[in-house]
Amino acid sequence: MANNGMSDDMSDDAASAAFSRLVGERLRSIRLQKNMSLGDVETRSNDEFKASVLGAYERGERAISVSRLERLARVYDVGVDQLLPRDPLRVEPGSASAPQGKLRIDVAKLAQMQGPQFSMLEKLLRMIQVQRQDFNGKVITVRAHDIRAIAVMLDVSVDEVPTRLASLGLVFVPPQA
Repeated sequence: MANNGMSDDMSDDAASAAFSRLVGERLRSIRLQKNMSLGDVETRSNDEFKASVLGAYERGERAISVSRLERLARVYDVGVDQLLPRDPLRVEPGSASAPQGKLRIDVAKLAQMQGPQFSMLEKLLRMIQVQRQDFNGKVITVRAHDIRAIAVMLDVSVDEVPTRLASLGLVFVPPQA
């Protein structure tokens, strides 16, 4: 049976379409985490990214070029890599599930606090959010090695971090149903 290259082309097309859908899902996720509508992006980009075209990117109907992806990253104020889907086969360092007694910090409340230690803590938590590609900006769960850094910033022992954050009203407690 002769192979005229059609099946390879079709599988490449299917793979490209699937990747465009994944990129689109990521673009939509970041836009929503930034609390922006398609129209907001159009306005913020000085009409470079028309809402209809951005919507087509997000639905995976159109592929976005690398140069446009870089410009969109600037509009969203994130790194270009943040706009690409994660590789599901890659294991991220420290991606094991958090231990029991995880500490969830209310980043929104922290942003309202004044003082150098709070500013530094907020920068640390924003850096962690970028590493995890989590841009909701409201709550972040910290891991053991993060708690050590927080202890230094708050000038308390590692064991005292949860109590200190709770006394500042920064420990997130989900509402009871």
